[in-house]
Parts: sequence; C-alpha cells; structure tokens
Amino acid sequence: MSDPVLLQRFAAWLQPQPSAVDAERSAFFQNGVIVLDTNVLLSLYEYTETSREEVLSALEQTAGRLWMPYQVGLEFVRGRRSTLESRKRALADAASDVNKKLMVARKAIIEAKNLVRTQLDKYARAPEEVASLDALVKDTEVDKHLFVYRDEFKRHLDMLKADHGLALNATDADDPILPRVAELYGEGVGLQPDDEVLRKRLEEATAFRFPNKIPPGFADSDKDTPLKSAGDFLLWEEVVQHVSQLPEPSRRVLFVSNDTVKEDWYEPGSGTRSSRPWPSLVDELKRRAGAELRLETQLNFYSGIREFLDVELAEDTYAEIVRVSETYDAKIHKDGPLVTEEAAPRLPPPEGLALVALQSVGLTSPAVRAAVDSSSPSHWTFQWWLIGVTAQLGRRVPDDREPGVGFAAASRSSERPSPLWQPGTVLPSGEWLHRDSSWIAPWFMELLDATPKIDRAVLRGLAAQQAQENRRSRG
Repeated sequence: MSDPVLLQRFAAWLQPQPSAVDAERSAFFQNGVIVLDTNVLLSLYEYTETSREEVLSALEQTAGRLWMPYQVGLEFVRGRRSTLESRKRALADAASDVNKKLMVARKAIIEAKNLVRTQLDKYARAPEEVASLDALVKDTEVDKHLFVYRDEFKRHLDMLKADHGLALNATDADDPILPRVAELYGEGVGLQPDDEVLRKRLEEATAFRFPNKIPPGFADSDKDTPLKSAGDFLLWEEVVQHVSQLPEPSRRVLFVSNDTVKEDWYEPGSGTRSSRPWPSLVDELKRRAGAELRLETQLNFYSGIREFLDVELAEDTYAEIVRVSETYDAKIHKDGPLVTEEAAPRLPPPEGLALVALQSVGLTSPAVRAAVDSSSPSHWTFQWWLIGVTAQLGRRVPDDREPGVGFAAASRSSERPSPLWQPGTVLPSGEWLHRDSSWIAPWFMELLDATPKIDRAVLRGLAAQQAQENRRSRG
C-alpha cells in the first residue's frame, strides 16, 4: 500500500536528518556520481606533500564516478594561483611578525634591566651589582639569546615551506597538482554553457531565487557581480542537467563541499535539532532529474571513503584534513557569539569585511591598513575584533549573514579575565579611562605598541567603549 498523497508530496521535508549510519549512505559512495566543490579541490594546495599524496590516492578510488561541473573547473583553474599566493603571504607575514615580536622582546628586556639598574643606583648604591647587571644584559648578550629563538622559529617556518612540496611562486607549468586532478576526471568535465543559457540562469538566480532565498547560492547574492554571486546556483543547474541524462540506476549525487554548512545549503536548526541539508534541494533534484541527493562535508566524505571503499588514510593525514577544513568552516548560528578569541586565528574573515570596518571608524595609518589587508592568521584576531566592535558600537550596519564576534580587547571587572591580561594601569592616565578597574588583552597591547600615534587613540577609544558597553549589558 502506497503512502498517502500528502506524505508523498512532502517526503523530502518529512525525512529524518541524514546520518553517518544511514543504510543507504554506502550506495552514494559505491554507485553515485561524486561532485567535489571547488574548495575541496583547492584544499589539495593546502596539504603537506605526504598528506596530499594520500588524499589523491584516495580520490583515485572514486575516479570513475567523479564529475566536474564547468563552474567548478573554472573556479578551480582560476583559484589555484590565489591559494598559493595566500599561503606565500601568510608565511612571509609570519616571518615578519616573528622578527617584530623578538624586537619588542629585546626592547622589553633592556627596559627591564634599566628599571632594576635605576632602583639599585637609587636605593642600594651597589656599583658592583650594577656593573654585574650591565655585563649580564648587554645588548650583544640579549641579541645572542634572541638569535637562538630567531633561528629556531625560522627553522620551523622553513620546514613548513619544505613540507608543502610546492614552489610558492610556481607557474602553471610547474604545478604538479593540476595534471593529477585532470587525470582523475578524464572526460568527466562539464561543457561550458552557451551565452543564452548562462544569461537565463543568471536571470533566474538574481530575479527569482535569491530574493526568495531559494537554495542554493542566495547567501552569496551580495557579491560584486551577478556572475560571482550565482556561482553555486550555476553549479547546481549543471548538476541537475547532467544527472537527468544518466541511466536511472546511476542517478545518485554525492555533493562534497566545505561550504555545505552555509545557510543556502543547510536549513538552520532550531531548538535541539542541528541543521540539515535543505529538503527543497533533495526535492528539486528528485523532481527535475529523478535523482537522489546526499550532501557531505569534506571530513565526512573522506571518512566515508575509508569505510565504504576500503581506502587507508593515515591518522596524520585525516588530522590534516580536519585542520584544512577548519579554514572553510562557516558554521554560523545567529544565537549568541560565534567567532571566539580561540577560533579567530584559525578562521579567515570574509573578504573585504575588515576593510569596511576600518573605514567606518576612520583608521588611516599604513600600518593598520596593512594589518587589515594581511592574510596572515596572526592578524585575524585583530581583524575579527575590528569587525565585531564596529558592529557592536553602531559604527556601521552589519549584514544579516555576517558572523558575530564574541570577544573583546578589554574588560571592566574586578577580576583579571585571564592570567595574561594586563591591568589598565600599564597605560598612562591620559590614555585610558577607568585604569584601576580595567584589563587589557595581550594581543591588543601588542597591537597598540605597533600602531602609529594617529590611530592609537581610535583603537583605545573603541576598546574602552566596548568594555563599558559589555559591563553595562552584564548589569
């Protein structure tokens, strides 16, 4: 006996949330069409050489069923160079930041020595002790000790470059990953849609689907051109068309992406229920192509390869997949703080958002602009804080899809928030309000030390006002 019509019509919406132990999951890995999103392919440029070889070997086990939409191919070919450039900048910025921090440490050691020396001169009149201290903390001796740290830090950064196994200034001809990916797919690459088809798809996306928040792709609707905004939808249309032409037993689609936790792929959860793939996507593929759909994150996909295709992945490789995937982790819940101080150095802010925040408060020095433009994780904490504080204090209007920021640069409280936070009294009385009841984050103190005078007052004002707002909100 068949199900009542109501249950048939809305079957996709009534299905339980997909699980890693679903009985039908193995069929998608063993018999389905596998579509890897662009970010999965670009992740190959982020792995160390050893892990990359293991991942490529694992993907070879799915080679006969991999299919690449033209949109993915276009984004992949264009994005390779910027991915390498981003890594190159991050390593260069890290080396520069290490040197800056060591110079700050050198200055602090000399100043500490001079402070003790002054006290000895003033209260002890102990010339021998002063001479001994001067001999111990001579500039050359300080430099000698710091050189040990500098060499060790440099060794680790150089090791990162070597482990990557890719020339950071590689030309297209020197790229060893591109031919491997091309070999994986063989003939399984979509054709370029003609201009008329592309135009119709763009019109449907921008005029109908995005205004009504019909997935996928509406979360990107504010990108600078309609073509860039519609990337996910164009990919989706290619998948629907391609699968509709396959023999019916092959009409299963396993779509793998690090972006599938975005709200235009996943339905936001409510209460105790976590988010799930939009049932409307499942329903649309079934209705238009007679196909089944399953969405997997990159982590779950490689876990499935291990389970269903008997592919061995070393634990170190899987750990690296986890690390790289965290970069793309876009889990955004609208309730409560999202980006924490611990997560900030591991999560790059949305492109251009920190610059908008900088402009909203009139920061003008080249040093601060460079920190905002930097792709180095060492600057992401500052970038996220600037994004959060300018939204919190009403200096700009945040976008509805903009991540929230759940940390501050300073706090007003009777107890130190963390052992590394410094009391407000470390700043001169004319530079900080409520010095006796304030605490300042260590990363913010470093930022102030490296900021020219023209912008230092602006940053101090933002941090102090935020601390006061947070105290008021706590009652």
